[in-house]
Amino acid sequence: MGLRIHFVVDPHGWCCMGLIVFVWLYNIVLIPKIVLFPHYEEGHIPGILIIIFYGISIFCLVALVRASITDPGRLPENPKIPHGEREFWELCNKCNLMRPKRSHHCSRCGHCVRRMDHHCPWINNCVGEDNHWLFLQLCFYTELLTCYALMFSFCHYYYFLPLKKRNLDLFVFRHELAIMRLAAFMGITMLVGITGLFYTQLIGIITVCQRTLQHILSPV
Repeated sequence: MGLRIHFVVDPHGWCCMGLIVFVWLYNIVLIPKIVLFPHYEEGHIPGILIIIFYGISIFCLVALVRASITDPGRLPENPKIPHGEREFWELCNKCNLMRPKRSHHCSRCGHCVRRMDHHCPWINNCVGEDNHWLFLQLCFYTELLTCYALMFSFCHYYYFLPLKKRNLDLFVFRHELAIMRLAAFMGITMLVGITGLFYTQLIGIITVCQRTLQHILSPV
């Protein structure tokens, strides 16, 4: 089954997504300009590292778009309930529609979502049955890109040889320290947040799998 497109009209979510895109653009423009390209031109790093950086950046952006516009598992207004599964459905007291158990009503989106985990303002969408894996994919690529950028920022000051050719007339090199400090602050903040979120998501998945396995193996 293909992924269904889903848009949430929420100015608060748009602002949060805009902030994420700003952080992405800030790093994808300034990190190569200040660190990657100058060190490549002076022979300190191979070109493949720049290609990897842009590759991860593109994967991260694509994952963000897919997680934000994919239907998380929104229930239709008149769901068809299989005859043998009626006992596993219940009535939502907010939208007055029948829904499977473990579904939840999102007050921000205004509808019920199958196996809803939470509403994430950073993707302006719910995280549910149909896009949970895309959300985890986004967390993985974001953490990978953040670690990659922080690693190069550290190496730029403490490992690589000092750059011999820098055009101090350019704004980015005149204010390099302030720009890199802001990039490091955003990177560390995002790394801590994403790591905690990714960890709790994996723990939740493992817990659900354990309960399901216990239910299957338990004697009737």
